[in-house]
This record gives sequence, C-alpha cells and structure tokens, in this order.
Amino acid sequence: MATSILDSYVASPPSDQNALDIFGGEWASRLPAEFAELRAGTIPLFEDGRVYWALQELGSIEGSNVLELGPLEGAHSFMLERAGAKSITSIEANTRAFLKCLIVKELLGLSRVHFRCGNFVPFLQENRTRYDLVFAAGVLYHMSDPANVIALLSAWTDRIYFWTHYYDRDIVLQTAHLRHNFSKESQRSVLGFDHTLHKQEYGSSLQTKQFCGGSQSFSNWMNREDIVRCLKHFGFKDLRIAHEQRDHPHGPCFSVLAQK
Repeated sequence: MATSILDSYVASPPSDQNALDIFGGEWASRLPAEFAELRAGTIPLFEDGRVYWALQELGSIEGSNVLELGPLEGAHSFMLERAGAKSITSIEANTRAFLKCLIVKELLGLSRVHFRCGNFVPFLQENRTRYDLVFAAGVLYHMSDPANVIALLSAWTDRIYFWTHYYDRDIVLQTAHLRHNFSKESQRSVLGFDHTLHKQEYGSSLQTKQFCGGSQSFSNWMNREDIVRCLKHFGFKDLRIAHEQRDHPHGPCFSVLAQK
C-alpha cells in the first residue's frame, strides 16, 4: 500500500515523546536522568564519563567559546553548556542527526548551543574565528584525511579533545569483523607530517538509518602513534590520555586532550 503524507501527522496531544518518536528506533542516546520518563536510546551519552574527565583536566570552560564537531544527538553539547561554556558552535553533516539535535535543543532548553548543518572540513578551511576549545568525540576515525583535520584545527585553537578509534594491525588481523572492513593502506604527507592511512569501508552499515559515520563510503584510520605524532607536529605539546580500550568491539580507542 502506498504511504500517505497523512502518515506524518500526529493525532495525540502535543508531547515531548511525540517529538522523539519522529526518529523512533533511531536514537542512540539515553536522555538525562531528569527526563527518565521519555523514551529515546540506551547509551548514557548525556552523562558521559569521557566528557567529565576532559572537563576536569581542563579545569574550567566557564565563559569559553567552543567548537563541537559531530554532535550526533546533542548529548555532549548539553554537557558543555551545563559546564558553563559561553557559546557552542556545533556542526553536524548527517541531516537526520542534525534534526535530532534540534529536538534535543528544544526539549532540554539549550540556549547557548548553535547547531549548524553542514560539513565542518570546508568550514574550517574558510573559518577566521579562534575557539577556546574544540570538542570532537567519535569524529577523527570517520575522516578521509584525519591529519588534515588536525592541521586545520591547529590554526584556530590551542585546546582539542578527541575520543577516537585507531588502527592496530595485530588487533585488526585477529578480529574477523574488523579485518574485513580494512582494504588497503597508503602513504600521506600533510604540511610536512608523513604518515600511513588505513582505509576502512563502511559496507552494509550504509544501508541503515542508524548510520552515524562519515560522509563518504569509507574513512581512513591512523594508528595510535601517528595520531600522537600528528598532534605534536602541529603544536600540541601537552597530551593527556585516558579511556584506553584495546578490546573495544569496534576497534581500539582512546581519549586525548591536546593543548599547546
């Protein structure tokens, strides 16, 4: 039977749950405890220990202007606003994720987060604004040219937080579902930084509405050593590392707070 535009209408009285149900079954994040009666996802990203760690290491972001890359569903945006950021510019290329961020902004009453729909790479190439902090959780390993992203960011901030997966040959070769995702490696140089890229194919995950990766059918991962070397090459000398997890089901990962 053909669908009708009327299927997009809501018959029940206005409610926050109605808004969440526009993307029913697609949410990853569980809303904050004070919204426990609402159904969304299951992952506690609005109370993320990685963010609490970064905020503790930073000391304070009170009054800071923050650039957030890839907000997904606005969970970390919410935490950054609650931590006292003056302004958060949050850029999301996935249109479904962007609309979910707008729902979260309305439901949670966020007033200092400005969600923008688009690709942050050309934004960084044209940008002329300095930021007190760049926050990018779950982003770097979705890039086709990750070292170039770090190079671009280094021009506009002295502090970056990343949480990212990284390539480890031994782990990949020993893990069937990871091994099948990686096709080849190539050499790359970005402003004097020589490194190896490991191509990762998204494959069948591109067919799901829950997909939250990059904007191409593949991404390029760097290994852990190259990520650290890259940050140092582009001026970030104070590196603080946490949340190292080599047995993560989607590949080894860690948090790194990098400061000049």
